[in-house]
Amino acid sequence: MVIEKSAGYKKIIKWLKNDKKKPFDFQTDAWRYYAEGYSGLVNAPTGFGKTFSMFLAVIIEELNHRADEITITDKKQIQQKTPRKATGVKLMWITPLRSLAKDLSRAMREVCTALELDWQVGVRNGDTSSADKLKQKKQLPEVLIITPESIHLLLAQKNTTNYFDELRCIVVDEWHELLGSKRGVMTELAISRIRGLLLHKHPERLLRIWGISATIGNMEQALEVLVPYQDVLKTIVVADIEKKIDIKSILPDHIDMLPWAGHLGHKLAHKLLPIIYKSKTTLIFCNTRGQAELWYQNLLKIDENLAGQIAIHHGSIDYELRNWIEDAIHTGILKAVISTSSLDLGVDFKPVDTVVQIGSPKGVARFLQRAGRSGHSPFETSKIYFLPTHALELVEAAAIKEAARTNNIESREPIVMSFDVLIQYLVTLAVGDGFDEEVIYKEIKETHAFQELLPSEWSWIRQFITTGGDSLTAYNEFSKVVKTDGLWKVESRQIAMRHRLHIGAIVSDAMVKVKFISGGYIGMVEESFIAKIKPGNSFTLAGRVLEFIMVKDMTVIVRKSKLKSAITPSWMGGRMSLTANLGAILRLKYNQTLDKEHDDEELDLILPLFERQARESHVPKDDEFLIELIKTRDGYHLFAYPFEGRQVHEIMAALIAYRLSISKPISFSIAMNDYGFELLSEQPILQKDISDITKKIKLLFSPKNLSQDIIASVNSTEMARRKFRDIACISGLVFQGFPGKYIANKHLQSSSALFFNVFSDYDQHNLLLRQAYDEAFFQQIEEPRLASALTRIQSSKIIIVETDRYTPLCFPIKVDSLRDSMSSEELGQRIERMTAEAEKKSRKKNDHQL
Repeated sequence: MVIEKSAGYKKIIKWLKNDKKKPFDFQTDAWRYYAEGYSGLVNAPTGFGKTFSMFLAVIIEELNHRADEITITDKKQIQQKTPRKATGVKLMWITPLRSLAKDLSRAMREVCTALELDWQVGVRNGDTSSADKLKQKKQLPEVLIITPESIHLLLAQKNTTNYFDELRCIVVDEWHELLGSKRGVMTELAISRIRGLLLHKHPERLLRIWGISATIGNMEQALEVLVPYQDVLKTIVVADIEKKIDIKSILPDHIDMLPWAGHLGHKLAHKLLPIIYKSKTTLIFCNTRGQAELWYQNLLKIDENLAGQIAIHHGSIDYELRNWIEDAIHTGILKAVISTSSLDLGVDFKPVDTVVQIGSPKGVARFLQRAGRSGHSPFETSKIYFLPTHALELVEAAAIKEAARTNNIESREPIVMSFDVLIQYLVTLAVGDGFDEEVIYKEIKETHAFQELLPSEWSWIRQFITTGGDSLTAYNEFSKVVKTDGLWKVESRQIAMRHRLHIGAIVSDAMVKVKFISGGYIGMVEESFIAKIKPGNSFTLAGRVLEFIMVKDMTVIVRKSKLKSAITPSWMGGRMSLTANLGAILRLKYNQTLDKEHDDEELDLILPLFERQARESHVPKDDEFLIELIKTRDGYHLFAYPFEGRQVHEIMAALIAYRLSISKPISFSIAMNDYGFELLSEQPILQKDISDITKKIKLLFSPKNLSQDIIASVNSTEMARRKFRDIACISGLVFQGFPGKYIANKHLQSSSALFFNVFSDYDQHNLLLRQAYDEAFFQQIEEPRLASALTRIQSSKIIIVETDRYTPLCFPIKVDSLRDSMSSEELGQRIERMTAEAEKKSRKKNDHQL
């Protein structure tokens, strides 16, 4: 059947026409491909209806089925052959965020109501009530919006094979967000199992798998990861539409010649007020929860009239309060919401017409994703302001504009051979209805994540879940899975209960709830933060200043504090690193600033700082590599500027320190930021007048013997041990505790470290041990990116500058090195002294030149 002639298609077109709308070409293309049996990936700008490109495809199919069921007995009478009844889930919609689920379900229910389609739309995630879960256990809705973890929880229930009998399509929303994470691996495995169940029970049934994705650099690979099956028709549907994005920077009135991270942001806060007041609703994005709390307090401090008009939203705020905030955004009650990534994916808030990004987003894709929260309707312009937290971030603003203009978007590298997730998945199946090892092995081998899985590795995994492997055979608690009636199952109710409690791939520090002494939950903080404060101390959460009273039954009891400001909780994962794409464009923008070959107002403003850098040192071009040698009262400094991001610089600094120490005994302290790193020693590091210094530098920064030198230079064993903590939790080696009684992070760390040591000593072929080292090298150390950076440096012109004062480029690195050892007041005084000294030396030099 040609889809345009079908009853379902005509009904959809009529409904849209009555609403004065018509589908975009990419939407009708998706409907057509779906009707022809294709699986695939939809890529379109934010606000153009990616959701409807797939949701309406399934609706059209349903309407066509219903039209086929109807027989016309005469011109006046229409009768159904059989009365309709609930049939179970037909569309499974996988989403990475809970806030997305609520928004999606609202939109889908509105469509079903408008089309008089008696489908139920349900949500299944961590916020779903027990009553709703019980209803779903009896009868799943036709549309189920679900997270990857909740699908695995479904598979861990008994008699779940019938849940998917009517399933026609699986859609993975925001696939780019899941792709490069272990949650993406969970999604791959869940799809493989559901597909396997359908092929076994209904081989004639065509299950289509579709992803919805923002633009990423490896779109074809993203499709292959989601739909790796060779017997499936697949395609990528790309919208030939350009989303207009208006990017503006909030510019300071003047630039400090010696910038440092954080010094500028709050000074510009007053410039946010006119933006907030002239907009309907503004979303203000921060990179961390702690930063969001600080900005909420700061905005209220400079304008008390905002009280009741602004709110704060992040993952540690209580669900009911988050829910209220999301509803308030929809209805336009709030003027502004300060948020983290909890609101930067796919949520459609119509009143939001302005977005503000506080500080560098560290990546182009993240910035454009957040920009898309404003002007969410088709043909509206997305408006985003960039507020720098220090002067050099103005260059990043110019770089982001360039990347957005040229569509230079980062790739998302998929995770492979994640054995901890695979072990958890197999136990999940064993807790449910059990599994046949030959069937499951074949399914797993078809996934992208495990297509390289060897029979010997499969054998090891099977041994591990049944006996604990070679080193844990003596302990019964690790003999989780047994063979019963030809299937591998978990028979222990205690093991099954414990396993269901911790299905998932996100491991964070133990969270404790925060509650008023008079009643009412506020949110959650990490246990490690609470352990550091005393009764009577105050802290901020959900925009409130709270006084800590005590911890009772793993709940933090608080009252409202009389203080106006207080310390802000820190959450794990605070600092993101600059992406390789943004780093490359940044190097290019450094060239353009001095050459004045640009149209960027940000670069015009920061020109005096670059001119000072050029006078006192050098501004590196994109084919140059700058090293500054500086002697101060603190010692001898080596500053290097690869522009590869904090994470790469951390390892590179350790590597160079190790290589320097080979030729002579020397010790260093290390500091870094996204632009470069510092080595500080009491001894001279390199003298500019030594012969062949350029050759010496290139040897130090050589990619040769990289793996061996990394192992020698950084404590790779300790890094792997730290990685192993999460692996031990995900694979079920370490039990994380019961709800409300979670095991403290330090106990999890010590327990996992014990296993790490045992495996290192007695089970060196342990796959989880191997995974810990792989993750340390490829995710934390980022060896491929490090090797690429060192190769680039080899072909660069080496520029070495020797000076006696801090330069504009090195100053922020130096300040960062002092943060951990000083209070805010002490740091401020030290910065003032360092600035005064540098200014004095700079004036002397200028006077001498005159």
